[in-house]
Amino acid sequence: MPDGAIVVTAKFGRKRDTILAAATDVLNHEGVKGMTLASVAGKVGLITTSVTYYFKKKEDLAAACFLKGIERIEALVAEAAGRATPGERLYALLDLYLGMKGRIRAGDEPPIPVFSDIRALTGDHRLQVVEAYLGLFRSVRDLLGKGPEHTRGPDTAFTQMVLEQLHWMQVWLNRYPIEDFPGLRDRMHDMLMHGLGPEGATWAPRRLDPAAIGPDAGGQRETFLLAATRLINQQGYRGASVEKISAELNVTKGSFYHHHSAKDDVVVSCFRRSFQVVRNAQDAALALDADAWTRLSSAAAALMEFQLSPEGPLLRSSALSALPEGMRVEMMAQSNQLSERWARMIADGIAEGSIRPVDPFIAAQMFNAGLNAAADLPVLLAGVTAAQLVDLYARPMLTGLRPR
Repeated sequence: MPDGAIVVTAKFGRKRDTILAAATDVLNHEGVKGMTLASVAGKVGLITTSVTYYFKKKEDLAAACFLKGIERIEALVAEAAGRATPGERLYALLDLYLGMKGRIRAGDEPPIPVFSDIRALTGDHRLQVVEAYLGLFRSVRDLLGKGPEHTRGPDTAFTQMVLEQLHWMQVWLNRYPIEDFPGLRDRMHDMLMHGLGPEGATWAPRRLDPAAIGPDAGGQRETFLLAATRLINQQGYRGASVEKISAELNVTKGSFYHHHSAKDDVVVSCFRRSFQVVRNAQDAALALDADAWTRLSSAAAALMEFQLSPEGPLLRSSALSALPEGMRVEMMAQSNQLSERWARMIADGIAEGSIRPVDPFIAAQMFNAGLNAAADLPVLLAGVTAAQLVDLYARPMLTGLRPR
């Protein structure tokens, strides 16, 4: 046996799994940026050097957490694959995933990581985890594929939507007791399959004025925020350093700090900018002389177009995990206000009959998840245009996989 080799025994495996479970919990609260080997060691009653026996560096441990989580979801996908139709397989996946979340809540299984923070990894660690996640993406796409008559584009868009719904549960699932999970499964499956429109509803969003939707700020500050938003979406909070943002704009770090006192302040400003765009779209849609179905579909189409506009995209929610707790709570409060506004629009549509009876709160959260995931579609579907993004993503987000 080579010098320094680690003997993998059952005891070693159990201790490693214990460390991974503790590290995933820290990761979900503090992000890759905030997690330390010392904090993980403290949760399992070890000293830091004992953890380094299993994982030499923090990045090794973070990557292992993500890989373990991907492996667990792959197992659910494999189990769901035995069903006959895409709709049945989607139902099984939701059932299995919510079952796992219930066992996690009950303390019978370790947590799974918040996958949005994969962007905070760097180098070989990021390459390894991204490749594993793309493998999961392909597995889910095969699971939900609608048949040979459909192109890969719609399947890719729908897969992105479904995976984001699973990840977004982290935001809202704690509002419900475990015994409500079967009902949540049924409601989510119904909306993913059939959308929000009643039988006979037509997809005819009205075009909203892009000038009314875009951010109000101008000048160099707007340029900074746009560059920062794009870099954070692409490389995560840690990857979008002050140096990279400054280099992107060909300005000095001193110029950066003239506008912002710290990088956390930049992320908060980017969130406020994105929230403003969503609020502007809501305002423009509500001003239409139309029913709630038309207003909601018009807002969705406008926000999809914004994602590919010169002023886009919206900042992904993944940056929230890197913010200090006080800032994170404030940004989540603003995000919740926007969600509640979507819910009121949906409730108005149900009352007037332009939207079929659904759970407005869950529908609004699923709508939010769809908006959040749309920023990645231009990467998954290279060369997609704004009009195609509306048709491939905004439309099925509201009409479902199998419209009524």
